[in-house]
Amino acid sequence: MAKLERTLYGDIFAIAAHIERGIMGGSVSASLEDKSDFVQGDARCCVRVFERYSYMGGNRVSLSVTLFQKANGPVLLSAITAGGSQAMFWKLNTFGEEAFLDKLRELL
Repeated sequence: MAKLERTLYGDIFAIAAHIERGIMGGSVSASLEDKSDFVQGDARCCVRVFERYSYMGGNRVSLSVTLFQKANGPVLLSAITAGGSQAMFWKLNTFGEEAFLDKLRELL
């Protein structure tokens, strides 16, 4: 598992759309598995779950992105990858997970 956390500035829905376009356009095997948006008062939350095939690891990896914004404040991002190992009891490699996060880092 690999994790990335950032503080961003701008409209949460525009940032979510930018991330969707970038991840989907960055890999022919990338898919948006599901998404959810919440609005409660002046708080907003966007969740996106992506998946793609990792050629280096020979498996599929997922990327979960959560964005949170209160009023017109900063957008808090938490991105977590999973699935980048072929071992049964421990992780042998995380190359695919790190590469997925690297693509998100480029977008930000």
